[in-house]
Amino acid sequence: MHVPGTASETELLKPTALRLLLVEDDDGDAFLFEDLLHDADLDVHVARARTVAAAEAVLPADVSCVVLDLGLPDADGLAALHRLRAAAPGVPMLVLTGLSDTARGLEAVAAGAQDYLVKGRVDGELLARSIRYAVERQRAESVQAELRSAHLNAEENSRLERGLLPRPIVADPRLGVATSYRPGRARTLLGGDFYDAVEVADGTLHLVIGDVCGHDPDAAALGVCLRIAWRTLVLGGREPDEVLATMDEVLVHERLIDDAFATACMVTVAPDRRTAVLRVAGHPLPVLLAGGTATELPGPASRPLLGIGAREAGWPGLTLELPDRWELLLYTDGLIEGRMGGVGERLGSERLVELVRERAGARASESGQALIERLIATARELNGEELADDVAVLLLTVGEDG
Repeated sequence: MHVPGTASETELLKPTALRLLLVEDDDGDAFLFEDLLHDADLDVHVARARTVAAAEAVLPADVSCVVLDLGLPDADGLAALHRLRAAAPGVPMLVLTGLSDTARGLEAVAAGAQDYLVKGRVDGELLARSIRYAVERQRAESVQAELRSAHLNAEENSRLERGLLPRPIVADPRLGVATSYRPGRARTLLGGDFYDAVEVADGTLHLVIGDVCGHDPDAAALGVCLRIAWRTLVLGGREPDEVLATMDEVLVHERLIDDAFATACMVTVAPDRRTAVLRVAGHPLPVLLAGGTATELPGPASRPLLGIGAREAGWPGLTLELPDRWELLLYTDGLIEGRMGGVGERLGSERLVELVRERAGARASESGQALIERLIATARELNGEELADDVAVLLLTVGEDG
């Protein structure tokens, strides 16, 4: 223990286990306080201030604890406590009172002090215990406050992110839409991938799935922006041939870095559900399930990425004939970029089609949601750990009864 007898009021406290600031104007009381600390088993360095103003000049200075006399020349009673708590809100404080001022000590505790000590009734052991208690209690309260703040922030972010995920607009009872979304960033609900499904008044069904480059919050924000732009364009009656071109323009204006880009796949299903038009912007091709098997759809001749200045080339549609009952699996590349065995070749689209084909025969007894979750679980198992990239999957089921 180091208890300097002539410490300057403004000296910087030395880095020891505990750094104590005694705010006491009476030399005799200060001497008794230091003498008690000599008897205590406490590793502490003490600096002294004789006024509240002098203490304010020192704080916070990595002070572990303040011991404050409630009767000082420039502030009396709780006024001194309020001033020092304002100067160092995270530093625990003990107050010293006289024999006749125990009520004021209780008021100080109610006002934020960790404890109060009555002069003349304190021994070294009690003083050391009170200091340790004040420091640890303040530390625990700070940790709890940080945890509460983190919990509230997490809840707020979760509510916000859940609100930004789409709710498909589908009225046709023959249609079933199952989705899954797994962000690559830890402790988040939203990544740069996006998807949506909208059925318009004439019965035409529009589907989209996309992937913004990157995994940070900026990518997530841009993904939401593109998804909302797509839904607005579809509900606004924009011709399907114009939608991807307009999304490309939106991306260019909304991105924060000039080389940000996105992939997208858009499917427009006719009201009779017998034909569909496929438009692709650098995105993995959908998988068609029908007749107990699965095949990857053919891609249009031109399918440049969004955001690379390829608007003149455009995104022409490819018309596809469809059977009576069918399903269409749309996904982002996070599902197929995991490694086989964690270190081998990537899963890839061909192997994914094989996995879907293996489950195609069991589709009568397995829901669309179960198929999606099984595919993601298999990809994760083959990878040997969690998939690093965002994963979005949408499965459209078309049948006689939906």
